[in-house]
Amino acid sequence: MEEINDFFETNRETWNEKVSHHAASEMYDLDAFKQGRSSLKKYELDALGEVNGKSLLHLQCHFGQDTLSFSRMGARCTGIDISDKAIKLAQQLNDELALDAHFICCNTYDVNKHISEAFDIVFTSYGVIGWLPDLKPWGKIIASRLKPGGTFFMAEFHPIVWMFDYLEEPPKLKYGYHQKEVIYEEYEGTYADERAPMTSKEYGWNHGLGEVVTALTEAGLEIEYLKEHEASPYDVLPNLVATENELFVTKDKLYPLIFTIKATKP
Repeated sequence: MEEINDFFETNRETWNEKVSHHAASEMYDLDAFKQGRSSLKKYELDALGEVNGKSLLHLQCHFGQDTLSFSRMGARCTGIDISDKAIKLAQQLNDELALDAHFICCNTYDVNKHISEAFDIVFTSYGVIGWLPDLKPWGKIIASRLKPGGTFFMAEFHPIVWMFDYLEEPPKLKYGYHQKEVIYEEYEGTYADERAPMTSKEYGWNHGLGEVVTALTEAGLEIEYLKEHEASPYDVLPNLVATENELFVTKDKLYPLIFTIKATKP
């Protein structure tokens, strides 16, 4: 467990360093966001629909753009993230935009130490579960924080995407779909700004779709759907091609880039 905590601390330090670079990046476009542009993408907007008046818990929220976008739509939002600098910026944005979201700095596994409220919606998206070594406690935390009849929704990069080493050119199929061993990567810059003057040091874990679904169903959730999508809303992988509807696909479309899951608590 001590080794896992060291991995988490390294990741936290890297995410802390990423915050200022991401806040200044074209990808996050903070100026447009402050002027009213939503950061939410088609998959989550289509899945969750009207959120006005609903309570929403956002796991691994980074510096809160999606959380605050839901808040603008009328949801009562709480966001959590492991990065204290991200949470500080999220709270600053909340205050600047005169919204009523609430932010807590904690590890995903420690949510129940900080939050006792049950929510209408639990949400997480895009590059989240790979930071967690074990999804069983993750599933239990989600179920414990949902009201009966509540909805869990996630949009995430497909497990096939994480089988490649993108530090190689061209990317090399290197990691196992069911790999249990931790994956360590060290590289210059960050996904939002490859020229950022920082070294990203990251420990991550691969999780197949079966593991994700099983973690949720064993926690008592009922899966409404599992969908796989060939298009990503983010241009964060090598050599993607833009589509007419502002999504990105691989040239050959041989495998999906995104999966989405919607589940309910009975």
